[in-house]
Amino acid sequence: MKNRRFIKEKHAVAGVIEALLLVGLVAVVLSVVQLVYIPQVMEQREADHMDEVANQFSFLKSIIDLQSMTQKDIPISSPITLGSRELPYFVTARALGELKILDNVGNIKVDFVSLITLTSINYEAFNSYFIDQIYALEGGGIIVKQPDGDSVMRVDPTITVKNETNNIKINITFPMVIGVSGKNSTNGHGSCFIRTNYSHTVNGLSSGIKINNNMNITTDYPNAWNESLHSFLGNNVNYEKGSNYVKITPKSKDIYLYYTEIYIYAQMSPGWIK
Repeated sequence: MKNRRFIKEKHAVAGVIEALLLVGLVAVVLSVVQLVYIPQVMEQREADHMDEVANQFSFLKSIIDLQSMTQKDIPISSPITLGSRELPYFVTARALGELKILDNVGNIKVDFVSLITLTSINYEAFNSYFIDQIYALEGGGIIVKQPDGDSVMRVDPTITVKNETNNIKINITFPMVIGVSGKNSTNGHGSCFIRTNYSHTVNGLSSGIKINNNMNITTDYPNAWNESLHSFLGNNVNYEKGSNYVKITPKSKDIYLYYTEIYIYAQMSPGWIK
C-alpha cells in the first residue's frame, strides 16, 4: 500500500479571518459615525439653516420697510430657504419647512373698538435633529418661537414713542401683507422667493386716538409683543398679558395712538402681482 501524507494548509484560513475582521472593523467604524457623528453634523446643519432663515426674514423686513417708506410700486423678490437635504451615502432625514401669508392673525383694539387687523408672513420649520422653530413677520416685527418656549421679538415693529409732560404719543406703522389667492403658501425643502410690492397707505386720525381705558393686542405671540411694548414704553403704562393678548392701560399720563397701515401685496410663485 502507498503511504499518503496529509499536509494542513492554514494560510487560506488566516486570510479569510483577516478579511472578516477588516469587514467587522469597517462596520463598527461606520456604525459609530452613523450613530454618533452624523446626528451631530445634521443638528448643526439644521441650526445653521435656522440662522439663515433668521437673516432672510431680516432681509424681507428691510425690503418691506423700504417699500413702505418709498411708497413706490416696484416689485422685489426676497429668498427664503424652506429646509435642508439629507447627507449623501448616510441614513439621514431632510428638514422641511412651510411658508404662509396669513391675513388675519390678530387685531388691535382701543377702548374695545377694533382698529387694526394684524397680518403675518409665517414660516414653520419641521426639523429632524434640531428643535423646531417658527418665524413670523407680524405687525412689522420679527417673532421667533420654539414649541416649549415663549415667543421672542427678534426685531421690533416700527414704533416711535414721544414721552411729553402730560401725554404719551405712540406712533406705529403696520405693514398689511396681502397674499394673492393661490400663491400664498408653499412647503418643502428647497428655496422659494416672496415677491412683494407696495399698494397703498391708510392713515389713522391725524390728531391721534386717545386711549381712555386700554389698548389690547390680540396675537398668538403675546410674550413677544409684551417685551416690545416694554422696551418702548417702560414703566409709563400698566401691562397685562394673557394667553393670546397683551394689554396696556394709562397711568398718570394720557396716551394717544397714531397709526399708519401700509398695504403690501405678496406672492410666492412666478407671475406679476396685480
